[in-house]
Amino acid sequence: MVKVVVRGKEIHPVSIGTGERLLFGRAPHGEHQPGRSAIRLPDCAPHVSAVLAELVVGAEMAQLRWLGTNEGRLSSLLHAPGGARRVTLVRDLTAMLDEGKNELLVLSGRRIKGLFADLELSIVVSGIAPVTGSEPVVPRGLTAPKPHVRDNQLVAGGKEWFVALALAEPWLAGQDDFPFPPTNRRIYERILYWRGDAWNLVKSQRVDDVIRVVSRIAFGELEDPYTEARAGRIQNPRFAVGKRVAEYRIVTSADLDQAEQRARARQQGAGPAQRGHSAD
Repeated sequence: MVKVVVRGKEIHPVSIGTGERLLFGRAPHGEHQPGRSAIRLPDCAPHVSAVLAELVVGAEMAQLRWLGTNEGRLSSLLHAPGGARRVTLVRDLTAMLDEGKNELLVLSGRRIKGLFADLELSIVVSGIAPVTGSEPVVPRGLTAPKPHVRDNQLVAGGKEWFVALALAEPWLAGQDDFPFPPTNRRIYERILYWRGDAWNLVKSQRVDDVIRVVSRIAFGELEDPYTEARAGRIQNPRFAVGKRVAEYRIVTSADLDQAEQRARARQQGAGPAQRGHSAD
């Protein structure tokens, strides 16, 4: 028999077993049905969906159905096949939970004194063993995107957008096992390749300045690793920003593919003397 325990800050631990389901979100109790429990997440930001996710426990496995419009990140820490894994959760995605401890982050899911922070939950699964048939929940109470992303959306093709693309490239290209984020020089060279010029980003300080702008958009003021408002310190903020940009889909794999295609088309159409020319 599979058993799942859900814990979180200011949440009493909730245990469910085979044949049971658990909804959670900003206001999930309107979806209550026999055999289905619900948890209201405390301090939820108003943009968090009323029904954010459904945890379904079957006879041999547990799965998480993501129903909200805002993103989450699921990390399996202990007994995941092949070691730890990380999954970005978007609407209509279903993720199987690994036995042991799974950590769930609702990105910018908490509001604290007008600022936003991630909301953290842990989901501990034991007795892993298909999911019982059930009708999917119809998502209700879907709200607007995360405010700091909505209000500061990067302009596609702008300087900040291209820096975000270069910074997140390892994650977008599936090469995030590489332990170091792109250097300022690498970011400049990638943008030069994609565009044919790279503004004033040949100057390292200009790259740093733009990364700080992207960081504020991706994290919000409270979680921004470059701001003094953040509690605690991130040792490698650039790595955190690149990963966050990819998780939030501020730029996407499709954006990266299009940039590569345009670069190849431009180089094929350029004469030998023009290739590699840059305008600083």
